[in-house]
Amino acid sequence: MSLAKKALEEGQGILRLSPTWVPRSFCVPGRRIKLHPDDYYVLGGERGGIDERWLSSTTAAENGPLTGKHEGLSKVIVGAEGKEEQILLKDVIDELKGEIIGTRIWEEHESWPMYSKFFDNMGPLPHHIHHNDEHAAKIGMKGKPEAYYFPPQLNNHGGDFPYTFFGIAPGTTREQIKECLMNFNKGDNKITSFSQAFKLDPGTGWDVPPGMLHAPGSMCTYEPQKASDVFAMYQSLVNEAIIPEELLWKGTPKDRMGDYDQLMEVIDWDLNVDPNILETRFMAPIPVKDQSAMESEGYVENWICYRSDAFSAKELTVMPGQSVVIKDQAAYGMIMMQGHGTMGVWDVETPALIRYGQLTHDEYFVTEKAAKEGVKISNHSKTDPIVMLKHFGPGNPDLNL
Repeated sequence: MSLAKKALEEGQGILRLSPTWVPRSFCVPGRRIKLHPDDYYVLGGERGGIDERWLSSTTAAENGPLTGKHEGLSKVIVGAEGKEEQILLKDVIDELKGEIIGTRIWEEHESWPMYSKFFDNMGPLPHHIHHNDEHAAKIGMKGKPEAYYFPPQLNNHGGDFPYTFFGIAPGTTREQIKECLMNFNKGDNKITSFSQAFKLDPGTGWDVPPGMLHAPGSMCTYEPQKASDVFAMYQSLVNEAIIPEELLWKGTPKDRMGDYDQLMEVIDWDLNVDPNILETRFMAPIPVKDQSAMESEGYVENWICYRSDAFSAKELTVMPGQSVVIKDQAAYGMIMMQGHGTMGVWDVETPALIRYGQLTHDEYFVTEKAAKEGVKISNHSKTDPIVMLKHFGPGNPDLNL
């Protein structure tokens, strides 16, 4: 029996994943993702600090020539304690196809077309953009919508700048933005002078379609997204750090390097100057069904990311001492945020501290078949709720808001 089939059988349709840590050379870790304090720079100073944990990922990280083998790729844990083996989630899905992600997603994408992550920066990120499918195709990539949710459990402090710039202020001209891009090598190109920042609140989120400029603030962020790492940085100075010009042209076809009109074309202008960004992009949690009905059954489940067709996400809370059976119509990855108990045949728990390379019982992938049949979750605590975040692929049949 192959390792993939063994993993599927062992977990009875639920795959246990090991933590996937990713460094970023241009970021300073916010130290809220539970990695041991000695391990944030375990990969060496030139790689930068670890400020991301990737979840249910079949997408390799794009971190330049020093990128490690399998960096960004989630691994499935197979075998008894002390005799564990690991296999890439991507390889399991490539082998077992619809048995893992469902025939609907397999036949349309022949892959798991999303992943989620925690990103955890001490300071804000530069104002940047993700290309849509049309522009990304010019460099052989896919476009990238993404979304944010700020888990209360990981945000006991908001970092240096818990505000995110979204879009372009109404009334700004294309010429003003193009001038900022042409001033990229003059220190601060002042592009955020033509944007607006919103305060970030734990327990809420935002939707970020491709083509929209955004400068993520310093809250620890849960970020479901389409499986792509396409981007370009449009801000030259952030938090007194210079952004290399090569990142401005990242995602630009070779024949249009140096062409500022190409950078402007990537911007979805109407989306960016929308005066109703708060109304159209902000996401407060929405109960998946009647709140009191759920509470009477011992749980509460909310949609937390629901404005994109490329992915969606829920937050599930199971009350102390309760057991529930939760059904979903699609496969999903999940990460524990709080509490401990069991999920199917597995123990689930929320570690307080994780060493680099240590295995955990906090991250799983639930196959479509297991999700449809229903997953039994039991909370073994008398006082602490179980809280987990669940990330789904495109076209979630349950998403009918």
